[in-house]
Amino acid sequence: MMDALEDGELNFRFQEKSSLNRALNRIRGIFERRSAVDESASWSKLFRVITHEIMNTVAPIASLSDALSKEEDLDVKAGLETISESSKDLIRFVESYRSITQVAPPVRKAVMVDDLIDRVMRLNKARIAEQGATLAYQAKTLDLLIYVDEGQIMQVFNNLIKNAVQAGATSIRIIADLDSEDQTVIRVANNGKAIPLRQIEEIFVPFYTTKPNGTGIGRQIMIKHHGDLRLEQSDENMTIFAVIFK
Repeated sequence: MMDALEDGELNFRFQEKSSLNRALNRIRGIFERRSAVDESASWSKLFRVITHEIMNTVAPIASLSDALSKEEDLDVKAGLETISESSKDLIRFVESYRSITQVAPPVRKAVMVDDLIDRVMRLNKARIAEQGATLAYQAKTLDLLIYVDEGQIMQVFNNLIKNAVQAGATSIRIIADLDSEDQTVIRVANNGKAIPLRQIEEIFVPFYTTKPNGTGIGRQIMIKHHGDLRLEQSDENMTIFAVIFK
């Protein structure tokens, strides 16, 4: 029963009508209802994001098309070019969602955290230099080993660093450690602009991204690794993301 709870399967039900069994069945029901509510909320947010983005693109197309059909003195060529560009933007948006849903299952191997972050830092050296920023790494626990798809995890860290640079950060720090549950936690902290409050609720909605060319797949990659990507802090002092390997 405890294995089922930990795995989230909830594939148990007790038939004997003792007080303990009734209590366990009630616990099962609570977990099921909570899971259904969380899933429903997540999908509602996802549909809201999709609807918002599509309507923002389609509405001007419809409006301009209507104007072109009625106004003789309107610059038809310019109007058609605008429609074409808006349509391409919508196609790119849909393609980005399709690419996210096709994230490949991770091909895992044992990777030393120090080696992984060293490669991340070398890969981002030029981007950091152009920004005039600094990128530092600290391992609070030595010889950390994780079992991951190295390419996918590097993408997660590359995106976090890229986002920090785009937020105007001048200092980016990566700190690796073990938490109280012996999980490897790698934090990426930066002193760039804080994430607006209106976006904090949405940044981990499946497939949501605020970047024009982004895909927002970091959380999806971590879920496929049975880990997590969390925003721990974002204010005028610091923004901190935690990448958790369970």
